[in-house]
Amino acid sequence: MRRLPETGAVLEVRRAVRSWLAEYSVGGGVAVALSGGADSLALTAAAVVEAESVDALVIDHRLQAGSGAVAAEAVAQALGLGCRSARVIAVAVGSDGGMEAAARRARYAALDSARAGLPVLLGHTLDDQAETVLLGLARGSGGRSIQGMAAYAAPWGRPLLGVRREVTRQLCADVGVAPHEDPHNSAPEFTRVRLRTEVLPLLEEVLGGGVAAALARTAEQLREDGAVLDVLASELLHTAAVGADLSIETLATAPPALRRRAIRAWLLAGGAKALTDKHLRAVDELVTAWRGQGGVAVGGGRPDSRLVAAREHGRLTLRMSDG
Repeated sequence: MRRLPETGAVLEVRRAVRSWLAEYSVGGGVAVALSGGADSLALTAAAVVEAESVDALVIDHRLQAGSGAVAAEAVAQALGLGCRSARVIAVAVGSDGGMEAAARRARYAALDSARAGLPVLLGHTLDDQAETVLLGLARGSGGRSIQGMAAYAAPWGRPLLGVRREVTRQLCADVGVAPHEDPHNSAPEFTRVRLRTEVLPLLEEVLGGGVAAALARTAEQLREDGAVLDVLASELLHTAAVGADLSIETLATAPPALRRRAIRAWLLAGGAKALTDKHLRAVDELVTAWRGQGGVAVGGGRPDSRLVAAREHGRLTLRMSDG
């Protein structure tokens, strides 16, 4: 294990990791998703000191020439920092939904398969959280879309959501490790890159600073509020249940915020996929604005049938329908 200097950046990142481990009662080993970038390197360095053991998982997306060499260097850095193990996992990235989304799906699937039951720590920072909130705000899908990333949604842990990106870079400099500079992180064709390099700096300038931190605080507050609403919506869902269906009368008398959350949970439990705000509001109208309209296809069907929510005899139903 490399002995870390007690600089301000090192101590801040270590405190963040230590607090996360204590809050979520993670007393054993952890896995760290290591890209070789500054954020994941800083996280790995701190986790080696604070956790019982650390296994580094390096995903090679094979999207750039020389990616194998970058992954191999990340493994060497992980072992040099004191990780118990480090290995490269090569993945095949598809094309559905664009390269960013496809790479994300491939990465998370590989990490989940390789983690051997351990929680996986991810190097998302406060700056990443701010960018996520802005992306969610642009989608206009309600409070849930701007709650940002959770500090822990098993098996994924994000200890650095309160740490700025500049701190992780400083830790790397203090420790003497050179982070890999991914060219994708400065490519303007990616929306998140433009948010990082153009939109957030402009907001900071116009609004007098502190924007990223304010966005992250907003996400945390909305997540806390959302947790309470989810509990109340679960109670409503239990009350409205009539077998696998839902009582229209019970739903119609509930506050909109709870009713829509209950309907959303019911649809997802019933197999709905890629559920959008448009889907949810259309199903909600079967309860609150009934004009004899037909059912709403909510995704999650099969090649020969659709999953459809409909209103039948005072109940909200979810059935497979041919066509």
